[in-house]
Amino acid sequence: MKHKNSHLLVGYWSRLRAGQDVPDQADIDPRAIKRLLPYVFILEATNPLRPVYRLAGTALCERFGFELKGTGFLGQWEAQSSLALSSLLQQALTLKQPVCLSSIAATADCGMVELETVLLPVKFSDTTPTRFVGMVNILSDITQLFGRPIAYQRLAASEVIREDGAEAPRQGLPPMVPPQVMPPSLRSHPKAPHLRLVVSQDRPAVMNFDAGSAIGRLFQVFGPERAGA
Repeated sequence: MKHKNSHLLVGYWSRLRAGQDVPDQADIDPRAIKRLLPYVFILEATNPLRPVYRLAGTALCERFGFELKGTGFLGQWEAQSSLALSSLLQQALTLKQPVCLSSIAATADCGMVELETVLLPVKFSDTTPTRFVGMVNILSDITQLFGRPIAYQRLAASEVIREDGAEAPRQGLPPMVPPQVMPPSLRSHPKAPHLRLVVSQDRPAVMNFDAGSAIGRLFQVFGPERAGA
């Protein structure tokens, strides 16, 4: 992990475990991570092939240009990345360990940034984790988006985050086809030559946030009758 907010969220998740494999969603106090909430989301992954946003922070929705709640998590990823992510999500739930994703995100006119996404498994009225608490952070120059929303992402690297800090073994995949158009200013992106597409085997604006707002209820428990909301 590279972004300090990723470390903060993972550290909070780890403290909440209190001897359990994973924390319960109801145990998460939004006030404890108030500064992070605009970029935090809850992902329903009962079916890892079709993970769905249960809720998402306002700043994150603005970064992608639409309300994420109820939409598919894989919808913003290109096809090859989606296949790799489905397997990775299943692995993270099985291992009951957080996962960190590095990706290249692009606007419709090819403005590009590097993103870091962390996904932390949580229980929901059950002993088996079926959801993730996640967060997205921008690692590179946000001005490269030119104020446009992110249209899609490509997976660049992934790792399962273990308690001892060790990374899970990685395996390379064939490179994906680059965008058809890439402005000259983006071809020299300093991070691009060092990124490679792999799969593990085993956007940041400053916003004022009111903990009493709708996103402040991000971690409330939803009853079965609202599961399809």
